[in-house]
Amino acid sequence: MLRFLLCVGAIALPAVATAAPSVETGAPIYANSTALEGVVPVHVDRTGGRILVTLPPAAADGVSLRLLYATALRTGLGAAPTFLDRGRVGPTQIIAFRRLGKRIAIQFENPRFRAIGGASSDFATSVAWMGDVAATLPDGSMVVDIAGFLTADTLGIARSLSQEGDAMGTGDRAQGAGSGFTLDDKRSAADPGSVRLFPDNLEIDAVQTFASAKPGAEVENIAPDPRAVSFTVHHSFVRLPAPGFVPRAFDQRIGGFATQRVEFGAPLGDDVVRDIANRFRLERTDPTAARSTVRKPIIFYVDRNAPEPVRTALIEGIGWWSKAFDAAGLVDAFQVKPLPEGADPLDVRYNIVNWVDRATRGWSYGQEIVDPRTGEIVKGMVVLGSLRARQDIQIFEGLVGASAIGTGGSNDPVRVALARLRQLGAHEVGHALGFAHNFAASTQDRASVMDYPAPRIGLKDGKPDLSDAYGVGVGVWDMATVDWLYGAPNDAAASAKAADVVAKGMRFVEDDNARAPDTAQPWGALWDDGADPIAELDRLMRVRRAAIDRFGPAMLAPGEPAADLRRRFVPIWLLHRYQLAAAAKSIGGVDFAYAVAGSPNAVSPPVSPERQRAALTAVLATITPQALAVPNALLPLLSSARNGSTNRQFDIELFRSAGGPVFDPLVAADVAVELAINTLLAPKRLQRLAIQHAADARALGAQEMLDRLTAAAVATTGDALSRRIAYRTIVIMAQTARRADTDPDTAALLDAQVRSIAETLAKHVQDPDGRAWASSLSRQLLDPLARERLLADRPRTAEIPPGDPIGGEADWMGDLE
Repeated sequence: MLRFLLCVGAIALPAVATAAPSVETGAPIYANSTALEGVVPVHVDRTGGRILVTLPPAAADGVSLRLLYATALRTGLGAAPTFLDRGRVGPTQIIAFRRLGKRIAIQFENPRFRAIGGASSDFATSVAWMGDVAATLPDGSMVVDIAGFLTADTLGIARSLSQEGDAMGTGDRAQGAGSGFTLDDKRSAADPGSVRLFPDNLEIDAVQTFASAKPGAEVENIAPDPRAVSFTVHHSFVRLPAPGFVPRAFDQRIGGFATQRVEFGAPLGDDVVRDIANRFRLERTDPTAARSTVRKPIIFYVDRNAPEPVRTALIEGIGWWSKAFDAAGLVDAFQVKPLPEGADPLDVRYNIVNWVDRATRGWSYGQEIVDPRTGEIVKGMVVLGSLRARQDIQIFEGLVGASAIGTGGSNDPVRVALARLRQLGAHEVGHALGFAHNFAASTQDRASVMDYPAPRIGLKDGKPDLSDAYGVGVGVWDMATVDWLYGAPNDAAASAKAADVVAKGMRFVEDDNARAPDTAQPWGALWDDGADPIAELDRLMRVRRAAIDRFGPAMLAPGEPAADLRRRFVPIWLLHRYQLAAAAKSIGGVDFAYAVAGSPNAVSPPVSPERQRAALTAVLATITPQALAVPNALLPLLSSARNGSTNRQFDIELFRSAGGPVFDPLVAADVAVELAINTLLAPKRLQRLAIQHAADARALGAQEMLDRLTAAAVATTGDALSRRIAYRTIVIMAQTARRADTDPDTAALLDAQVRSIAETLAKHVQDPDGRAWASSLSRQLLDPLARERLLADRPRTAEIPPGDPIGGEADWMGDLE
């Protein structure tokens, strides 16, 4: 669930007349063309491939016309890691058509920097394209063929394709889209037949082809010829919004998405860098009334490609926002409808929720076309991935079994998936309305749909229960943010509303302080649940054990390949992953807020020593042999082979096997240990522990954590599982010691801890199997050269399968930036 930031900052620009010039339709330049009237006159020459735009006469500075310009994909790649999905929107630009002698430049202006009286000329602009003036009419109007501009890669497709696999965190080009992709001009062209002209916008498609001799696995899995990938890129030219929009000052206490402007005319002593909140223009018909209708409601339209019952679920969930607008005194201000028959979803007049197919599951996201001068949202565009719901169902089947499919009962995976889709629709439309994530909402009774919700899994008669998996409706945080962004009549009233939110104790944690597992804010995490993240981890481990103990053939539908059981087992085995990260954030945690001067929450205390030690106990409990033992009865069930054509979605979701389809329980344990130990030993967390312990001797310190980790993970080595837990723990300790981002004092502690463990292993392990293992590992750790080879090779490194139920492919239930 990713939200792209699509706009730059905003300042006012001088108005330029956009009245249509007079057009001599009989002029020779228009031969063989069809005339269209709208925001500008356009003549389309389908045979010759020309798209002739008639521009007003140039002003003294050469500028003929200014418009908003945005690009979007009409067709996508179908692979989530590249974000090249149907409906993806590029940055919004202010473009100026500027005449330079016989040539016309399409120039991206730079409205972010503002001097006294207007835009600053001290900062660069970008000429995106330059072509010849095809004709000058008697009244000074200019005719320009813009077909050449439409094949320029203004959306950045080549960069997205040439990402070297980083989207999946592997560093392996073969896993990603590839490298070396460049635009092939000879296989790219504007499509004159696609031109649609409206009173306020011009819409055109172009085919753009990108070629590479080094395509990666994502492209090879999809494209008919992976060496040449073609997209239909949609271009929108939009009349600048009318004057009268009132910007809203951004307030960090309540968040949202902002457009930056740098005002060099600000008084001395004031910051020149200012943010204004992105929002739709929503004007009351009666500005003095506490409750009023609006001049133009915000309407979102749901893509007709969304099948039933998905479409109805999305309409219901998105419609939750109407309650928040009504509570803010804005009557019928927010609406949701199916997209009208014949409407183009890329038409700027429609705020659209796209339903997009991909070869593998991936992110959904909310986007905005924003006027970079003012922060006014001109169009909202949401992309929802269709495989999301199917992956959810896989997980729900792994929890409660497949027999409930289609029953309509409380544990019906389809029913639960539709409940999730309602929440998803509300979440992504929330982004398009201007609202940011709030990753603390899950700790305050589902206070916002703008959190990433883990399914709330209960235990009923000892079995996993999904009757309360997802919430219904927007939460109290959502109500407050709508009131702040849209309900407040001015900045002063909005600031007062933000102060009231803080006074009521509502928590807010945005992306930067929540997304990574090593962040310090104890209330900010992804896919977590519960008022107490530490207690919830303990509870979820009991749910996980119940799910694993009853896992088996009942998780498959009749006739389904038995090999699917291996795929379905992975998210059940890793069910605790994100709650583990949420609990670990109390270790070295600091409870900070986005405060302003004078706020009661301007002090940022560390998490108490008691809670930090409790969190450490909860995390260490996830790597005990009891927690990581795969029931022996499951092993033969998890080793069925799969036959048929290659299915990348299946292939990327499995634990590494012991050969062919043979399930290896020690690899499953390895993965779980890798997740926990890397979270605990994150260098930033270790650094915070050192800082806190230096300030307060009672605080949990890095040495105490290492001692407890050693006692928990290395004390027992009498069986293969215990040895695997110990091995992975020791190796990660040694690897962390040599990481460049580990501070020197902590690196020394880790190095000494590893040496102490190595010396102890050689002396005290008595059983024959354990003695051979301990002796070999001890020699490698104590010999500098052997240790270097051990850590460089990373033998039997745990490969963590991708595949979160609601999002990208970086990890299970995880996020990818």
